[in-house]
Amino acid sequence: MTPFTVHSGTCAALPRANVDTDQIIPKQFLKRIERTGFGPSLFFDWRYRPDGSPDPAFALNTPKAAGASILLAGANFGCGSSREHAPWALGEYGFRALVAESFADIFFNNCCQNGILPVRLPARAMTELFHRYDRSTGPYGVTVDLERCALSDQSGLEVAFQIDGYRREMLLKGLDEIGRTLLSEESIASYERGRARRMAGVGK
Repeated sequence: MTPFTVHSGTCAALPRANVDTDQIIPKQFLKRIERTGFGPSLFFDWRYRPDGSPDPAFALNTPKAAGASILLAGANFGCGSSREHAPWALGEYGFRALVAESFADIFFNNCCQNGILPVRLPARAMTELFHRYDRSTGPYGVTVDLERCALSDQSGLEVAFQIDGYRREMLLKGLDEIGRTLLSEESIASYERGRARRMAGVGK
């Protein structure tokens, strides 16, 4: 995975609460066995009209959201089923960070496992971000700094956020849980050697 340290990018805003994983990546697209190819189907039922053309009214299809790499989302984002395809689709579309008041727990973990930073902010801070996005006449950009655990924009806004140290280290180093565990490979091997010796002694 690509390490996440500091990321600056423009935002797309989806201020809907309880957006579930079936809306993020509808079930008909889960037949692929690869981790790739899901980006074009992100929010499919909302992004496209029945004839397959983009719906210009949907948040991601507006000119302001073009090329966005940070998604401002409503509370309880990623609820519903635990499908890991949801962060795969978000990441392939280009999102590096998701900012919301709250996330579903499994979805939050799946994002961290796939190099996407989920940022939890208080409701007041999210309201301010949505207001600033709406008031901007062009693309609205923010910087998400995982090293300082702070989100800021160019107009003086700065908000601190919290993330547990384990997941912060994973993201900073670009590791999933397997990779994070392998950092302790020598300690694990030493423990296993000691355990084997103890078990051999018990058997005598």
